[in-house]
Amino acid sequence: MYYIYEKSSTYIMGKMDQRTGMVRPDHSKSYKTMAAAQAALTRMSKRYRADLLETENDPVFRYGIAEANYFHKTIERKVAKRNLSSGIVYEETINTPAHMSPASETYWSM
Repeated sequence: MYYIYEKSSTYIMGKMDQRTGMVRPDHSKSYKTMAAAQAALTRMSKRYRADLLETENDPVFRYGIAEANYFHKTIERKVAKRNLSSGIVYEETINTPAHMSPASETYWSM
């Protein structure tokens, strides 16, 4: 399994919206093969170049591709958050969904 991630923030990126051309973070989006991830990144780049003429924010330069285990072990950032129930500060990965984070109201309301 492979991820396309933003190099600066290490957010896992989802599919590109065909109407607007925007790519939004989506922690659940993965690709079965490296070739599938590269094809998706190429499609993002072609759409970006068709809309704009600048190349500094081109997805090919902003995003990277990594194998899932390697990404979680070495690349993915951790952030400090405060548990809403106990107030204890802890670290979690940046791609943790809100419903799985003790720092979120959604986690405690289920």
